[in-house]
Parts: sequence; structure tokens; C-alpha cells
Amino acid sequence: MSGSELFIEISVVLISAWFMATLLRLFRQPVIIGYILTGVIVGPLLGVVTSSDTLAIFSKLGVAFLLFIVGINLNLRLIRDIGVVSLIVGFVQVVLTALLGTGICLLLGFSLVPSLYVGLGLAFSSTIIVLKLLSDKHDLETLHGRLATGVLLVQDLVVIVVLVAFGTLTEQGAVADVAAKTLFKILGLGMLFLIAHKTFPKVERFIARSQEYLFVFSIGWCFAMAALVQYLGFSLEIGALLAGVVLSVSPFHYEISAKVKTLRDFFLILFFVFLGSEMVFSNVSSYVLPALVLSAFVLLVKPLIIIILLGLLGYSKKTSFLTAISLAQISEFSLIILSIGVGFGHVPADLLSLTTLVGIITIAGSAYFIKFGTSAFPFLARFLALFERKRKTREHHGMKKFESYEVVMFGYNRIGFDLLNALKRAGARYLLVDYNPDTIVALTKESIECKYGDATDPELLNQLNLGRAKMVISTIPDPDTNLLIINKVHAEGGSAIIIVVAHQIEDALKLYDEGATYVLMPHFLGGKHIATMIENYQFDVSKFLREQVQHVEHLRVRKKLGHQHPPAEKHR
Repeated sequence: MSGSELFIEISVVLISAWFMATLLRLFRQPVIIGYILTGVIVGPLLGVVTSSDTLAIFSKLGVAFLLFIVGINLNLRLIRDIGVVSLIVGFVQVVLTALLGTGICLLLGFSLVPSLYVGLGLAFSSTIIVLKLLSDKHDLETLHGRLATGVLLVQDLVVIVVLVAFGTLTEQGAVADVAAKTLFKILGLGMLFLIAHKTFPKVERFIARSQEYLFVFSIGWCFAMAALVQYLGFSLEIGALLAGVVLSVSPFHYEISAKVKTLRDFFLILFFVFLGSEMVFSNVSSYVLPALVLSAFVLLVKPLIIIILLGLLGYSKKTSFLTAISLAQISEFSLIILSIGVGFGHVPADLLSLTTLVGIITIAGSAYFIKFGTSAFPFLARFLALFERKRKTREHHGMKKFESYEVVMFGYNRIGFDLLNALKRAGARYLLVDYNPDTIVALTKESIECKYGDATDPELLNQLNLGRAKMVISTIPDPDTNLLIINKVHAEGGSAIIIVVAHQIEDALKLYDEGATYVLMPHFLGGKHIATMIENYQFDVSKFLREQVQHVEHLRVRKKLGHQHPPAEKHR
């Protein structure tokens, strides 16, 4: 194929991808589905793509850049902050889902090795899809959002181990020889990592002097490490991942990640288009039923595993449910694992097509789960109660010293921390309600009057005597939950000051209409606070410095407690 023909072909692919992505966005569906459907249309259906080898090379670059960025973001602090719960749930869920998925594939008539690949692929959830959908709902900082993010990070760590293991699968010969070669490769990989890890900090300041130079170096570094690691006998995917891990300790890793993301997104589009173009439709009827069965497994059984695990660890049925449905899809890594299996000759091409179809179904299904999960919960609450472990040691901390409280506060988070300190200083009789059992345990150790519970639980609200409170505070940014609290106060004939939190102007105005005394909007509050400081201090630098000292001290206290400021949102 000539260069001009290749250019025209790539142009047709990208224009088609843009059109399908636009169509999917109009229907509020994940655009990744549009890219896969683009591949189906320009490949098997219309036959526009004839140079599949070129598209395959571009798709490999997309996978390499994806793993490079995953490595950059896998720094030690994040691994430390995963938490025991996410570590347990993430690892056990992957193992159980992979085993059950493999068993289902065997029952469907697949042979053992392909079943293992598919079963493992079903165990992972899509970081890209989950974080995007949770971010759109402003749920990343909720308890279930943090748990889902932690589980995804654990899955990323497991993927690393899986990809390293795959690098040894091509070895043949006696077991002892294979083991020795594998050990030698791993040692070589470790030495390469240590050398790079020790060398890079010495030159990073020089590299970072120019943003353009930093970008070129990052791309070159990714390719060089991928080539070296491939020379050692591992896959280039492992090399790209390792290159990212080395850069994760750099103070410039955010800049590097941001600059490479555009390239990653471009080549990942071609990866998903390539997957669609490689789908086999000659015997499509033979794997439609297996695809539906496996999709049902991912959409129903996989979340059930997570619900049971979180329930056993003491989390409420609502937290467990919302966390689980967020992870009810397969990952882009699932497709990568299957494509590697096809490359090794371990998996037939039609199984990759089957898994791609499962990906389309589960990604679309989970998008609806996340969008309507909160609304669906009340209808499923009675069933989900079967998986909720009643543990008084975690769920019912705090003794009722008063028949009623002056202040009832829902949610102990970044906002609740300062409010609780203010209530202590005021000497108010307060009760703090939170649905994170770990938070309740920690607060109880500090002799803070608290109670485990979900603010949407009618039984809990009936116990709190909100009508007798002088002030009711909710730091929960969910408008439906806050409306429920406001209506409960009014239903009990209360005249309490009601303070709630909102992230959207429309939500804030609606809460005011329903009777909120004050609606706190965190993203607007910062600008208002600085404006007040400017009005009061004007050009008196000493007063600003006094504020600085207090702020630094406050930040150090929060850092010690493990608080994190939410990531900056894109300007709109």
C-alpha cells in the first residue's frame, strides 16, 4: 500500500471514529464503545481497512503509552494509601472472579488455557470508564468512590504481575531450564530498574528545564526501556510499564503524564478500532450465547462478590452496592490480555471477538448502573440486607448520653473535620453520623459522640430526633440525601438551622427552595474567603503572613490525618 492510500485509510478511520463517538455521546454512552463499533464497521462490514498490520502497530503504541502512564501513576504513596480494605477486596475479588469465570468458560465448552485467559480478563474493571463516570457524578470523593478507586489500583498491580508472568510463557524446554531462564530475566529486569531508578534523579533537573525536551525525553525513554526489556525476553508492554514506574518517583511525573496522555488517547483510539476490525463474524452465532452468559456474569455475579466481601468487612449495604456496581464491567486490560494470548497462539481469534463483545455489553451496562444506582438502591435494599454483616463493634459506636442532641452532623470528611472542631470549641452537644466503619472506629477512640449509619436510612433518621435539634449539618454533597434530611426535619416540626453541601448551582437553589438555611458550595467558598481577606487586610503583608502560618499548621495537621485535597477540575 502506498503512503497516500495509507493516509486516506487512517483518515477514514479517524473520521468514522469521530462520527461514532459523537453518536455515542448524544446517547450518553461511553465513547470507547463507539471506537470498537468503528472498527467493526470499517473492518468486517465495509472492508475499508485493508492494512491491518499498520493499524496493529499503532494499536501496540496505544497499549504501550497506556501502560507507561499507569506506571507513572503507580508511585509508592498511592500504594501505601490503598488501605487494607481495598487491598483485600481487590485481590480476593480478582482471584474469585477469575476462578469462577474460568469455570463458566469450561462449562461453555472452551478448552482450559483459553478459559484461563478469558476468566482472568473478566476479573478486571476499567479504570478509564469507572473514573470518568464517577467523576461525572462527582462521586470520586465519596466512600464508595474511594473504595472503587482503591480496588482499581489493586487490579492495576495484579495486571503488572500478570504481564510479567506472560513474558515467561514463550519459554520451552525442561522445567529447571525454564525456571533458570525466567529467574535470570527477572533479575535482569530488576537490575535494569535499579540502574534507571538511581540514574534518572541525577539528570531529571536538566531534562525538565525545557517542556519540549521533557516531552521528547519521555517518549524516547518509554521506547528505549520497552526495547531493552523486549531484548531480555519480556513483552514491550512490560518495558513501557517499567519505564513509567521509574519516572513515578520524579517530581515532574504529573507533567510527563499530562503530556503523554494526548498521544495515549490517540493511539488507544486506534487500538479499540483495531479490536473491532479484527472481530470475526463468520461464526458469530456460535459465541453470541457465551457472550451473553459471560456478560451476565460480569454485570451480576462480579458485583455480588464485591458486595459480599465489603459486607463481611463491615460496610453498609448501600456502600457495598454502589462500590460493586461501579466495577461491573471488563477492562481495557482484559482485551490486552486476550490479544497477547492470541499473539502467543494460546487463544483463538474468535475468543478475542467474544471478549470484545462482552466488553461492549458490560461497559454500556455499567454506565447505566453507575448513573441510576442510587435511585435503584431502595428497591434492592431488602435483598442486599442479606449480605450486610451486623457488627455492633463497628456499626453502633457511641453511647446516647442525651435524649436529643443540639447538633446532628452527617458525614465526617474534609469539611466535617473543621466543623467538628468548631462544635467542640463551642461546647455543643453533638452527634456525628457517618457510614464509614473505619471512621467510626477512629472517632470512638477519640471519645467523640458518633453513630454508624446511612443518612438515607429512614429507620436511622427516626432514631435521631432531628425535630429537637438546634442545628442539622450535612457534609454529604448528594442533593437527594440532603432533601431527605431537610424534609425529615420539617416533618418532625423542627426549626433547626439546616446547613447542607452542594456542588451544582441548580442543586443549591433547589435546596434553598426546600428549606435549607445555608448551602455550602466548597468550590465557591475559597474565592469568597480570599475576597474577604483582601477587603480586610488590603496591602498589610503581616496579616497575610499570619494567615499563612495558621494555614501551614492546619495543612500539616490534615496531612498527618491522611486527608487529601480533591484533584483540580478542568476549567469550564
